Amino acid sequence: MDYRTFGDSDLKTSVIGFGGWPMGRGHYGSFDEDEVVRAIHAAIDNGITLFDTAAVYGWGEGEKLLGKALKGKRDQVVLVSKGGLTWDEPGAGSGRNSSKEHLTNGLEESLQNLQTDYLDLYLIHWPDESRPYSEPMQAFADFQSQGKIRQGGVSNFTPAMMQESRETFKIVTNQVGYHLFDFRPEAEIMPFCRENGMGIMAYGSLAHGLLTGSMSPDTKFEDDDWRRSLMAFGQPLFKGDTFLANLRKVDALKEIAASRDMSIAQLALSWVISEPVVSVGLVGARTPAEIEENVTAANWIMTDSEREELRAVVTA
Repeated sequence: MDYRTFGDSDLKTSVIGFGGWPMGRGHYGSFDEDEVVRAIHAAIDNGITLFDTAAVYGWGEGEKLLGKALKGKRDQVVLVSKGGLTWDEPGAGSGRNSSKEHLTNGLEESLQNLQTDYLDLYLIHWPDESRPYSEPMQAFADFQSQGKIRQGGVSNFTPAMMQESRETFKIVTNQVGYHLFDFRPEAEIMPFCRENGMGIMAYGSLAHGLLTGSMSPDTKFEDDDWRRSLMAFGQPLFKGDTFLANLRKVDALKEIAASRDMSIAQLALSWVISEPVVSVGLVGARTPAEIEENVTAANWIMTDSEREELRAVVTA
């Protein structure tokens, strides 16, 4: 396993991180909780140090499951959670609230769910444009001085939002969607992070399952799987003719992966972590076998020309 820091900070992470969204019940369909716990333990055994979750994943239940799995292992991991969202009841849509009061209450609840007294990294999950970003950032400064967080960051923020945030608190990361079917962060977000000593946390490294190689034209999503909308963060990844075209591109990538004795998932994850400004590529896993497959991706850091070869396949 390779390890990197978040930009110029002293916070270090394994280059592959454990993404906790799929273990938040009600988001990615059904799963076996005991198997997820075994996957978390397998991740630690294989050198993965960063575990990412959020208050909204399973409406608190995802954090609780992770906290249960990490009991007795807390000092071996970099623990990340995200706050700043609201919901009326489990399963309901979420709103945004980055007020100091809401973040303070949310952090305390996350700490309780995760069975810890501090987070290594705490993020604003989505920007709350109803208030100046100085408000949540001042809250982060207070949390840090209280020893409740080591570092703070944001998720899904534009460069202008990051700039305003950094005037109050030195955020170390922006967590954004980045994978072989989504190059959008490369235009402005990555250059900003590179120039300001920040690291990217890349979520959706396997294109939300598309790059696992397990999907077909007959793929159907469970009722409680967010991908049932066929859209993924503004992209019609799983919708109609676009989905069929994407599957053909996945088949082409499988051939390239096979020529390297790799799986399509390993190829896709290697592509993400081969971008230097990416501190960690997040990938969800719910079985130990998935962990064993994912960690192998760290063995191949691609050259620029190799990355461009794959980009050409999906943009053709």
